[in-house]
Amino acid sequence: MTTTAEALSAQAAQLPPAERIEVVERILDSLEQPDALLETLWAEEANDRMAAYRRGEIKAVALIDVIAKYNQSASY
Repeated sequence: MTTTAEALSAQAAQLPPAERIEVVERILDSLEQPDALLETLWAEEANDRMAAYRRGEIKAVALIDVIAKYNQSASY
């Protein structure tokens, strides 16, 4: 964590709980703002994957199989 982030975190920790919650909510809200570059990169990735699928370079996997795989690896 940067020095600035450390200082902000320490300051926030001194706030009353209700104000800390407000700060957290504002930070989370700021993360929900769209990032044009990130959106463009994801669109390019999706297009590349679809093109590879259409060329037969990659295969589709049924959603039920994906869910089963991750449910199996999540059980301890």
